[in-house]
Amino acid sequence: MTQTDCATPWRVLIVEDDSTTRAFFANSVRNCARLQLLADVASVHEASEFLHGVSASNAPDVLLTDLGLPDGSGLEVIRMTLSRFSQCEALVISMFGDEDNVLASIEAGAVGYIHKDCTPDDIAESILQLKSGASIISPMIARRVLSKYRSLMQIEPSNTVKMPVEYAQAAPKIIADSTVIADDMPAKPRLSGREQEVLELIARGFSYAEIARLHSVSVHTIQTHIKNLYAKLAVHNKSEAVYEATRLGLLA
Repeated sequence: MTQTDCATPWRVLIVEDDSTTRAFFANSVRNCARLQLLADVASVHEASEFLHGVSASNAPDVLLTDLGLPDGSGLEVIRMTLSRFSQCEALVISMFGDEDNVLASIEAGAVGYIHKDCTPDDIAESILQLKSGASIISPMIARRVLSKYRSLMQIEPSNTVKMPVEYAQAAPKIIADSTVIADDMPAKPRLSGREQEVLELIARGFSYAEIARLHSVSVHTIQTHIKNLYAKLAVHNKSEAVYEATRLGLLA
């Protein structure tokens, strides 16, 4: 389905066992004119029943799923959904932020991964960004993907690594099938002390409002630092900023 206007909203399926979290996600979707909530269910079994009962003409465009479900894994839901409706895009929101679960989700077909500690206030906006082609990845998740990439570089004797497709999809600044030379690294941008502090807080998952409170300044001031930071790193969002800063050695 190609969305051209609000008359054809993106259809969303939510799979989340925590009733409070599920209601939060569902309400965010319902309140967005560009999205349509197909169903919000609490288990692999309920997701399976829904998927087997829905027609291709009313298939989900977006799957929003947790990994830790009471009767199985969200990975099963991702595979089940994409096997029936290949046009659907899966966004994982989970407490599981370890490398194995992140990469398993990507390999199962997820195109976004948000740690629940970094859940945005408006999940609908994240879904719309996903459908517009953005990489929706929590900063801490982007760092884990980069860590995996670095480990591949360390075991490659030639210091030249071909990035696997699943990692390239997860790391916004890495292009699929590109070759990265370890010794061909750009110079580090010169960040101000405050820009460095803001960068480190972003990497830890703090919101702009939280950073502003920590430094007793306005959100506008923090946004100015963020704008300057993005310009110096040549990036466009938090995930890219954390990835690029870690790659350049600006983050430990």
